Amino acid sequence: MTFTQILQKRAKKQTAVKALKSLTPHDVLLAPIVTEKTYKQQEIANVYAFKVHSDANRNDVKVAIAALYKVSPLSVRIVSVPYKGRMQRKLVRRAYKKAIITLDKKDKIEVGV
Repeated sequence: MTFTQILQKRAKKQTAVKALKSLTPHDVLLAPIVTEKTYKQQEIANVYAFKVHSDANRNDVKVAIAALYKVSPLSVRIVSVPYKGRMQRKLVRRAYKKAIITLDKKDKIEVGV
């Protein structure tokens, strides 16, 4: 296998969807994150945040956004939010995966408040 073939195989692997083989787009995007910070980002920079399935990668999220909202995202960033539990504390923050999606200025997504 030549070096260019290795690079082509690696590029194909990086753009492959993983979770959408077994899940639907509704299962990949679990819920929009609606906070003061995300609402301000929506108004200023057209950036949206969603909770996503723990098996989803950025290509899964990009395909799911295109399928559900009929828009094409400019960029998708994935953040794993860690578990924040403490001893002697009643409220804990469970671990989840968050997708931060940047859209073009002409595109909009209606998220429920």
